[in-house]
Amino acid sequence: MSIKNFTAYNPTRLHFGEGVIEDLGKTVKQYGSKVLLVYGKESVKKYGYYDQVARQLTGAGIQWIEYAGIKPNPVIEDVRKAAAFGMENGVDVVLALGGGSVIDSSKIIAATIATGIEPWDIVSWKNHPQQSLPLICVLTLAATGTEMNAAAVVQNEKTQEKLGYVNPLMFPKESFLDPQYTITVPADYTSYGIVDLIAHALEAFYGGGEPSVVDKITLSIIKDAMETAPRLMADLSNYDLRAAIMLDATLALNGLTSYGKTGGDWGVHGIGHEISLLFDTPHGATLSIAYPAWLKLQKERIPERILFMGKELFGATTVDESIAQLEAFFASIQSPVKLSDIGLADKTSAILAQLNRNKVSGMHHALTEEDHKVLVELMW
Repeated sequence: MSIKNFTAYNPTRLHFGEGVIEDLGKTVKQYGSKVLLVYGKESVKKYGYYDQVARQLTGAGIQWIEYAGIKPNPVIEDVRKAAAFGMENGVDVVLALGGGSVIDSSKIIAATIATGIEPWDIVSWKNHPQQSLPLICVLTLAATGTEMNAAAVVQNEKTQEKLGYVNPLMFPKESFLDPQYTITVPADYTSYGIVDLIAHALEAFYGGGEPSVVDKITLSIIKDAMETAPRLMADLSNYDLRAAIMLDATLALNGLTSYGKTGGDWGVHGIGHEISLLFDTPHGATLSIAYPAWLKLQKERIPERILFMGKELFGATTVDESIAQLEAFFASIQSPVKLSDIGLADKTSAILAQLNRNKVSGMHHALTEEDHKVLVELMW
């Protein structure tokens, strides 16, 4: 059966376009009167986004406190500290200003404040919250799609785990996406964001089920990103190109690409998570290394599927050409395609041990320890 049974649900209200932040204050006020503002480091202040959000909150008569310092690969310690701070101060809304790491952290923070559950018990699927504070998002990086989904990824350096958790309660109530807020993203993180959105779409494409119309939509999102990417990398301040990538990133992981499927595969993300956990590598950079290697591993197992991708995206006529073209695209936007590109060529033993330790696998295409060995060799 090509189209699998599915349930579609997405309650997030998305505000997209230039100047949408002007509605932030009155929107937040609908959900509460005391806000915990969560953000990363100094870039949101440097480029004025913090001041714009602060003006909105103050203008709407909203009390707010803040937790700053969320890392690009977010850690559970920050989630604990932010949640404790929010509980101590009786906040009733969480406002995330940033990219995927800030928003993912804020999802767990909001659930922890509402329930008092230990946050790692949530992330590790041991305790499922039954309620959460309202979460409002102001996005500053086009990449993860977290602004319109119910997933969060957080790492625990003590247990050496980087896990993803999904709960419908974690859908943001409202998300504000002004492409202008992404114009200041530097070239490398712009590239990594493009890789990330493409990888999300590919995880869905290689998941369970082959609904024809959804496959075509998924590959169209990838194709649009690939057509936009080189122009954007040459003109980082172009609003229209930023807007195109921002919308592609949201559509790649807001549920649309999973309609008619049993779910995505997520094996490549599992590989990438282990590399970033070990070496604090940017998430997108791990995916441009891992995806071509994963496809090479799978080329004799699912050749028809890989060729379908290659034909649609590149006009490829062989499986090998399909994989080579994807790898060449990643390289063309200056995202690494080998461990040696990011100085990790001598770390293969550590990576292999980590993959085996955490039994990294896909949900649709299982990975064995022998597969891990082959993948590490292919990434080298």
